[in-house]
Amino acid sequence: MFTSLRLALALAVGAIALPLSTTASSAATSKPSCIVSLSPTATETLFAIGAGPQVQAVDSDSNYPTHGLPTKRVNALNPSVEAVLGICKSTSGASAKPDLVVISYDANSIKEKLGALGVKVVSQDAPTSLSGALAQIRQLGALSGHAVAANALAASMSRSISADIKSVPAHPTKSLSVYYELDPTYYSLTSGTFVGSLMKDLGVVNIADAKATSADAGYPQLSAEYIVSANPKLIFLADTICCKITPAKVAARPGFAKVSAVLDAHVVNLSDDVASRWGPRLTLLMSQITGAVKKALADQRLWK
Repeated sequence: MFTSLRLALALAVGAIALPLSTTASSAATSKPSCIVSLSPTATETLFAIGAGPQVQAVDSDSNYPTHGLPTKRVNALNPSVEAVLGICKSTSGASAKPDLVVISYDANSIKEKLGALGVKVVSQDAPTSLSGALAQIRQLGALSGHAVAANALAASMSRSISADIKSVPAHPTKSLSVYYELDPTYYSLTSGTFVGSLMKDLGVVNIADAKATSADAGYPQLSAEYIVSANPKLIFLADTICCKITPAKVAARPGFAKVSAVLDAHVVNLSDDVASRWGPRLTLLMSQITGAVKKALADQRLWK
């Protein structure tokens, strides 16, 4: 079941290209002292660019960095105006409005409600491209007063991912089919999504593309029978934390023992958290995916 914020986002907005939006100008007029992040990705970015001390509360799913996160938490799937407004304190000790609230999922119309009270709210929905992800990092830098650090981070990430893409050898005669698993009920993602587009840049064939419809927003639910018949040469598991899925459990599924990726040990564990966010650790995800693709291309057993 899609119970976490990462999966709710995947089905709700993950494949929709939305502009960066805010209830006020995206240019910060002064360095905010109280930021509330209702997005795990934004939390990671804010801490990475040096804005961590300004973050006074985060959502329940924010768990990185592993040290230094504020203890105040807000349920991003069911946020209340009162909870957000009660977080910040003025110098006199009285409650004060947050200077900035960042969301990635507009539950309970929280953006409109806070905006009506004069709170600056920035919506950073899941992007569909690398450029969109980097633009969000730069936007948070401008809003938090850390533009230089944010620009440097975005540039570094761009160079790293470009290098990964270039490192994959051309393989016009090798059709590397891939299945990317979001959860044990076989939800997957197509090349029209953010992570899917990165895999496409590596020259792989995504088996979910053939099953995509306009209704699934880039995240179709496949069947076990279809996956087995598609016989992917490489499988990525992005449900290892939430659902404890392992290569051994995949192999034990009916029919999967005969799938090429299982037979030749090309079932790759990914961290759910890293795989579902588009912030600073995106380079780690891309590096892992790239390494798996190159390993599969070099495995002669797959190309007999």
